[in-house]
Amino acid sequence: MKRLLLAAAFTAVSAAPALAGNPQHLVDSSTLALEDMMGGAQGTQAQEFLRKAKAVVICPNVFKAGFFIGGEGGGCVLSARTASGGWSNPALYSMGSGSFGLQIGVQNAEVMMIIMTDGGLNALLNSQFKIGADAGISVATLGAGVSGAMSTAINADIISFSKSQGLYGGISLSGTVLSNNAGAEQQYYGQQLDARQIVIDGMGNNPGANPLRQTLARYGAPATPPAAPVPPPAPAQQ
Repeated sequence: MKRLLLAAAFTAVSAAPALAGNPQHLVDSSTLALEDMMGGAQGTQAQEFLRKAKAVVICPNVFKAGFFIGGEGGGCVLSARTASGGWSNPALYSMGSGSFGLQIGVQNAEVMMIIMTDGGLNALLNSQFKIGADAGISVATLGAGVSGAMSTAINADIISFSKSQGLYGGISLSGTVLSNNAGAEQQYYGQQLDARQIVIDGMGNNPGANPLRQTLARYGAPATPPAAPVPPPAPAQQ
């Protein structure tokens, strides 16, 4: 029985990088995951934060499996808010981590990380970012199967939502490493660019990312402050 569980676990983990091997498939899957995660109460919370966000990371297929030794993997996209209030073309990332502990199960999850501050965005724009390792970046986790209060997310740099299926109760991102996938980006944009050039400088364009950007615009239109009251007209002088 243990052998069967181990086989299933490592099969799931090894399948994850294959999903990120086709950049357009990753972008399309991220669009579908975004649509899926916007439903229900968690989706309502996510929209509230997304409207105020600097950027968002979407990981449509995160596989986590293990039996005493666990692994995690998948592909992700990063899109940032543009100066006009829209969303940038996506930078492409790979996700991975290792863990030790008593774990039994296989899980496939959709994960969204909403980046609320410039500090959080700059940390992700480095070539590699390990969640929980940077003492200056706070991460709040809210989502299906993961306990968390809205108050803990108010001042967080990064807010994580997840929607998962499988035997785990939820996903903890602590220790997860996000690495910029320069090879996939070169394949997708036809030129060598880094994440900052794509999402901040606006270099590189692929029409295949338009559905993702349009979906982000639909759910994450920037929050607009209420209009200032119009003062009453001055009384006419006699």
